[in-house]
Amino acid sequence: MKANRESTVVRTSIISILANIILVAFKAAVGFMSNSIAIITDAVNNLSDALSSIITIIGTKLAGREPDKNHPFGHGRIEYVTSLTVSAIVLYAGFTALIESGKKLFSSETPDYTAITIIILVAGIIVKFILGLYVKKVGKKVHSDSLVASGTDAFNDALLSISVLASAIIYMIWQIDLEAYVGALVSLYIIKAGIDLIRKSINDILGVRAESTLSRRIKKEVAKDPDVEGAYDLILTDYGPDKYLASIHIEVPDTLTVADVDKISRRLTKTILSKYGVLLHTIGVYSINTKDKSIIKIQQSIHDIVFSHKGVLEMHGFYLNKSDKTITFDVVIDFAVKDRGKLCKQIYDEIQSKYPDYTTHITLDVDAND
Repeated sequence: MKANRESTVVRTSIISILANIILVAFKAAVGFMSNSIAIITDAVNNLSDALSSIITIIGTKLAGREPDKNHPFGHGRIEYVTSLTVSAIVLYAGFTALIESGKKLFSSETPDYTAITIIILVAGIIVKFILGLYVKKVGKKVHSDSLVASGTDAFNDALLSISVLASAIIYMIWQIDLEAYVGALVSLYIIKAGIDLIRKSINDILGVRAESTLSRRIKKEVAKDPDVEGAYDLILTDYGPDKYLASIHIEVPDTLTVADVDKISRRLTKTILSKYGVLLHTIGVYSINTKDKSIIKIQQSIHDIVFSHKGVLEMHGFYLNKSDKTITFDVVIDFAVKDRGKLCKQIYDEIQSKYPDYTTHITLDVDAND
């Protein structure tokens, strides 16, 4: 699977490199012959695309290396650095185009377009649109942010070329030179696209909230187990595209033995890995009261206290130990609450006031997934 993905990314990048090199050669020749700074800038932009594809290949090869002692979970995150680099190139291309367009505003030189110029520009636009569609589609299919960024850049190049084409046609018909103005507008669009791509790449490197569909499916699958009462605290750690390690807490009845819990743990690990390709490396256990009905009444009372407060999303892991006189549970509070610690303390005080004979332990949990 990994080998197929790597070969797909490399093959797609090579196609992009070859297409861009051909475009660079034709556009550079036409640009210098027609004295068009816009076409020359477009050629340079295509050259940057070829460089982006080379970087994508290098990043994919590095990311595909086997785990070692210093990197036991592999090198998959290198792809996020690659994506950031490609995004920076997109941003640089946008600023370069904007600067050149600005220079053109104060230049007295006029372009000299011909029918050959128009044909080359139209051909380039068609190639770029097809290339953008193909590269972006493959990127989404194999979950390669670098390819998606390259595909987006190809679309931006096509837009830039359309602006140059429109300017050329207007100049040929009415002798009005607009290429600097149109080029500046498209440059701003490319800059915005580059900033958006950089933002996504940085989020991938920092770590973001797990994709909601995947997290919900995993928790639902875990909760389906006949011996599991609830699934909580799922943490998905991303070590590269489609490479997740995870930890989760499960609620199980206090009647189970250690051997029973071990069987559940192994069963869940196997199921989640086979269905979703996610390795549950840690399964924590919450024991829940099932024997004493009076404890269940107290739990319901505490549940009502907790959820009487706005901003509380979840309560789980409740356990009351009569011999130790302790009440333990976790509470998840929305990040929208300005002072989550203060709200947690308020809940604690109310419970402690109602059940002074018990010592309450509340863990303020993190709203890490949907």
